[in-house]
Amino acid sequence: MRVSYGGDADLVESWLDDGWFPLVTSWLDEAVAAQIAEPNAMVLATVDADGHPATRTVLCKEITPAGVVFYTNYGSAKGVALQAHPYASASFPWIAIQRQVTFRGHVSKVDAADTQAYWNTRPRGSRLGAWASEQSSLVSSREALEQRLTEVTARFEGDDDIPVPPDWGGFRIAPVSVEFWQGRNNRLHNRIRVDIDESGTTMLVRLQP
Repeated sequence: MRVSYGGDADLVESWLDDGWFPLVTSWLDEAVAAQIAEPNAMVLATVDADGHPATRTVLCKEITPAGVVFYTNYGSAKGVALQAHPYASASFPWIAIQRQVTFRGHVSKVDAADTQAYWNTRPRGSRLGAWASEQSSLVSSREALEQRLTEVTARFEGDDDIPVPPDWGGFRIAPVSVEFWQGRNNRLHNRIRVDIDESGTTMLVRLQP
């Protein structure tokens, strides 16, 4: 299986004159316009306490100059791993438009107010699901999982204000680097990385594909 890339303007350093954030949001807008399924999906990589890596796809719920945010059960496999090693990599694979952006950086929990604000936007079913699932824990069957949801639904019946579960919230990846990838013919892809030091100073480097 092989796909030829190219045909649009080459990614150049001047596209990043205003920093990494405007270009990320521009590419995200392109992904949305191209009707890519789940354009805010990103592949999150973590390392657990034993040094074993793991990847999974999560939904980014916020991108700001401070970084990217996603939400999860803090007791999940990724939550435990990030608390053991608070550093992660996350890639947005917009292959259909020949784009990819990868963030690498330090991870911290978002504050309770931000978690509450996002929780308030979730549909009721998603809130109940968060209560029903002890994420990453073993479950005997699909029926057992659905029974947990039935019990939680009954517990909060008539309650419009379902609270945030006590071990649930957001993580923010504060980037130390943001890499932009653009597909090109003959596999001579464009790669430009923005490195960010502790003072916020940035440096652009072009990488060979």
